[in-house]
Amino acid sequence: MQPLLTVNNLSKYYGDLKACDRISFTLYPGQVLGIIGESGSGKSTLLDSIAGHVPFENGIVEYCDRDNNPIDLRTLPEPRRRKLMKTEWGFVRQNPRDGLRMTVTAGANIGERLLDVGERHYGNIRTEALEWLSEVEIPHGRIDDFPSTFSGGMQQRLQLARILVTRPRIVLMDEPTGGLDVSVQARLLDLMRSLVRTLHLSVILVTHDIGVVRLLAHRLMVMQNGQVVESGLTDQVLDDPHHPYTQQLVNATLIP
Repeated sequence: MQPLLTVNNLSKYYGDLKACDRISFTLYPGQVLGIIGESGSGKSTLLDSIAGHVPFENGIVEYCDRDNNPIDLRTLPEPRRRKLMKTEWGFVRQNPRDGLRMTVTAGANIGERLLDVGERHYGNIRTEALEWLSEVEIPHGRIDDFPSTFSGGMQQRLQLARILVTRPRIVLMDEPTGGLDVSVQARLLDLMRSLVRTLHLSVILVTHDIGVVRLLAHRLMVMQNGQVVESGLTDQVLDDPHHPYTQQLVNATLIP
């Protein structure tokens, strides 16, 4: 099977600080790759580098598009990168207010992504928006409400609908359950797991929460001080961790 995304020796520096140090991995269709580590481990910097939000010094990030053409994301012109992020990719932010337009309605937030892929029929856009509100368990009657009137969990579900409406092939998620209370987290995780499976999404999931990666991720990378210290199948890494740092993370979650 051909990988959707290949990252090879990606390095990102801030002065003498190696935020990401020679990171390499492949992401395949329908696969969820979890990346865990404490704050400052480099996991969010890695995600931002892959998305093109920050430039990186060395390495290759290559994406295989819908037409099976290899694209070097490091050299991709900015207009093409922006189009790619609006069509074939999506980015779920920890704070949904950063991923939504708070000054337009819920329906308009979803509809804007459809406009980006060429849909111009208002009726079709509204119908599609209503369908996606249902997908993320938001009542149809909220379609003309502003996101500022939604709870945090509902805002995060709306952000998912906004991104997934264009059927992206890769979704990058940065702490998608952070800041939510436990019951809201559980509901959102169940929804995410269902959407990943039914849409056959490829996902890179950054989190500090081992419970989240155990539920969602097929494969796992553990980062410490900008480096990958352990990787493999999620259950294998978490049930039989080899690196002392991974053991420390796992043991911390087991302490009552």
